[in-house]
Amino acid sequence: MPTELLEISGIAFNNGDASTIYAEQDEEGKIFYFRPGDSKVSHAKFGKAGDYEDVAILNNQAVMLRSDGSLFSFPLTEVKAGQINNVKEFKKILPTGEYEGLHADGGKLYALCKQCAGKDHNKECNGYIFNLAADGTITQSGTFTIDVQKISALIGKGKLRFHPSALAKNPLTKQWYILSSVNKLIVVLDEQWKVLQAYPISGKTFLQPEGMAFDKQGNLYISNEGDKVTNGNILLFKYNR
Repeated sequence: MPTELLEISGIAFNNGDASTIYAEQDEEGKIFYFRPGDSKVSHAKFGKAGDYEDVAILNNQAVMLRSDGSLFSFPLTEVKAGQINNVKEFKKILPTGEYEGLHADGGKLYALCKQCAGKDHNKECNGYIFNLAADGTITQSGTFTIDVQKISALIGKGKLRFHPSALAKNPLTKQWYILSSVNKLIVVLDEQWKVLQAYPISGKTFLQPEGMAFDKQGNLYISNEGDKVTNGNILLFKYNR
């Protein structure tokens, strides 16, 4: 990634179209967009500097997740025009906690808590579902939970404090994938959030994995923040039919 995206946090596609990647980094109120492999990236500013952690595209709207649980929506047409004027902010629409994962699927938004107040992340991890209207209005729709003890059993650990960084749904298998940078894990779940598999990932390959998205061919993309020595990057994993 170019230097502007050294601290790339989240990535997303519009309806699985891999010709354009949308991304954000966790310091500036900007949304970036570019074609895979581009050496230069375009951006549009939507808000003040802040700890932004993920992005989702739905109903011709872009939605940004800030780590404190606030959501920001704005028209995708304004992103491409380079001038964002119509931003809706939903302050702390999520319960008190730290959030890093946001995904759009089936007309809904899904947010996943990294660390929520009053929740035992040794046992379960909580998620929240939202509706997104055509005008960018976001309203609560439901909740879901992930069985952390099942993940612990799969990787052979007695206890695991699970702190997810990103989530995405494979459009072909309909399975959910959850990424944890802290735990260095990828967890696979079915459509009802039942844990199926858990895969440890290498810190050598994944420096600091923070973002995840599938294209409509089922290919998986994982973004990694860089450091003083290594640039940020996006790794592509082809779907094996």
